[in-house]
Amino acid sequence: MADTRGRLIDGAIETIRAHGFAGTSARTIAATAGVNQALVFYHFGTVHDLLRAACLANTEARVARFADRIAAVADLRGLLALGLALHAEERAAGNVAVLAQLLAGAQTDPSLAEATAAALRLWIDPIEAALVRLLADSPAAEVLDTAGLARAVSAAFIGLELYEGVDPGGAAAALDALDRLAVLVEVVDDLGPVARRALRGRLRRVSR
Repeated sequence: MADTRGRLIDGAIETIRAHGFAGTSARTIAATAGVNQALVFYHFGTVHDLLRAACLANTEARVARFADRIAAVADLRGLLALGLALHAEERAAGNVAVLAQLLAGAQTDPSLAEATAAALRLWIDPIEAALVRLLADSPAAEVLDTAGLARAVSAAFIGLELYEGVDPGGAAAALDALDRLAVLVEVVDDLGPVARRALRGRLRRVSR
C-alpha cells in the first residue's frame, strides 16, 4: 500500500511536469504511475488531496538534498552562487516548472495554495537561517528584514523560470543586480570600526 502511495505521488509530479496542471487528472496520474485510477481516490480521496501531498513530499525530498549545502555557504555571494546552481539543477529536472504549475493552480484553490505555501517555506526556512547567520555582524542587519529578504530571494528565483523564457537578458540583469547587492554588503562589512559605527548610526536614523 505504501508503495502504491509513493507511486501515485511520483506519478502526480511527473504528470504535472509532462502535461501541466491543466492536463493533470486522476486518469493521467494513474497512467503515469502504472496503477488503477480508483487507487487515486482510495489513497487520497481526491485528486487535489493527492496533489497537495505530492507537492509537500516532493519538496521535502529536494530540500533535504540541498540543506547541507545552504548551511555551508560562507558569504552572500556564495549563497547567490549556490542559488544559481540549485536553480539550474531544479530547472533541468523540471522541478521549477512543476512549482510554477502548482502556483498557477493554487490561484483558484485555497487548499492547494496552503500546501504550496508550506512547500515554499521548506525552501525559505534554510535560506532565512543562512541570511541570519551571514548578516549577523553586518551593519546592514539592523535595517534588513531577513525574513522578508528570504522570501524575496525565493520569489525571485521562482519568477526566473517564467522570465527567462521571454527575456533571457532581463533575467541575467536581475541576477547581476543581486550579485552587486551582495558585493555592496561585503564592502560595508569591510569598513573600519569608526566608519561602521557612523554607518550604523545613520542606518538607525533612516530606518525609524
